[in-house]
Amino acid sequence: MSKNGSISASVIKRLPRYYRLLGELKNQGIDRISSRELSQRMRLTASQIRQDLNCFGGFGQQGFGYHVDELRSEIGKILGVDRGFRTIVIGAGNLGRAIATHINFDTRGCRLIGIFDSNKDLTGVKVGELRVRHADELEGFCRRYRPTVAVLCIPKASTQQIADTLVSMGVRAFWNFSHYDLSISYDGIIVENVHLGDSLLTLTYGVNVMMPADGTETEEEQ
Repeated sequence: MSKNGSISASVIKRLPRYYRLLGELKNQGIDRISSRELSQRMRLTASQIRQDLNCFGGFGQQGFGYHVDELRSEIGKILGVDRGFRTIVIGAGNLGRAIATHINFDTRGCRLIGIFDSNKDLTGVKVGELRVRHADELEGFCRRYRPTVAVLCIPKASTQQIADTLVSMGVRAFWNFSHYDLSISYDGIIVENVHLGDSLLTLTYGVNVMMPADGTETEEEQ
């Protein structure tokens, strides 16, 4: 774990990238990698990589580099990928079903145990290995199974109320897709707000800068 309790958000954001890349290297049969080689693949400086990893104790050997499997395992422990935090999805619309079906929660530190929706027409519908439960069952389910993580795929207007309710039931972390910037005034609550539209706008900014002003698509070209 970290040497101190103040790891910057930018370092934490890079940890999943390290973990993913090291997994790819492992699958390619690569046993060790130098900080220089790792920096080229990550598009970071070797110094930045060493600084990042030193936040958690440092794992390399001078003149040798890093053991790929060992470093991936250590970063996995830091990320909690082996913890299997009990997770529920709130909202079984298109997005909720897609996340429940296509995200491999088991390899990302979570274990999906329930999906809920207030639409009675969806009750009993199978999503992946689970069946949708009605929102009326949520409280009893949480009291019994004590989920730690909730994925919110619900309308913006109801997000804060539902989050408050879930916190009172013991949920301690939110992966929030509701377009509501969830800020909960409770100690010890983790929130990751996800705005897919913002990510697309970041992409279009890059395209806008790269392309000349007369490169805008016309209706005929579309």
